[in-house]
Amino acid sequence: MLEAGEDARFVARRLVILASEDVGEADPMSLVVATSAAHAVEYVGLPEAQLNLAQAVVHLATAPKSNRSAAGIWQARADVAKGVGGEVPVHLRDAHYRAATSLGHGVGYEYPHDDPRGWVRQQYLPDDARDAVYYRPSRHGYEQEIADRMDRLADDEKRADPAGDGPGGAGSSKEADQ
Repeated sequence: MLEAGEDARFVARRLVILASEDVGEADPMSLVVATSAAHAVEYVGLPEAQLNLAQAVVHLATAPKSNRSAAGIWQARADVAKGVGGEVPVHLRDAHYRAATSLGHGVGYEYPHDDPRGWVRQQYLPDDARDAVYYRPSRHGYEQEIADRMDRLADDEKRADPAGDGPGGAGSSKEADQ
């Protein structure tokens, strides 16, 4: 592409997009590599930046692939376009002003950092999207670790709430494709 006269910034931009759209969480360092190559194009310039671009291309080409994050944002945006997505749940609303508590803002919020797992099940989406799951990890690369973590959390929740009537917001990854 460079030999054909393509602007190195365009090549770098495409690599940054590829890192998120096609590699995604299967190799999250791909975005760092691609962004670093784009920075190098600006900082170093050609001809030397061809080395940085080549390194990023090799990294991206050989990385495991997953478009699950991209598919999730596309589905979420499609839902919003269809009118899904009402008000922010009351417990997530800003509670840092005087009248907030009288409006119920922040009441019942569970701070994930205080949980030994660093995660709590609570409703994060509006009521009409409560059961939506916008991210289902694949079993490719690092996403396998994400899927395993989500499965462990879902199993913990099933043991803690066998009736399954606790607040929504996470979803297991067990149905994820291979």
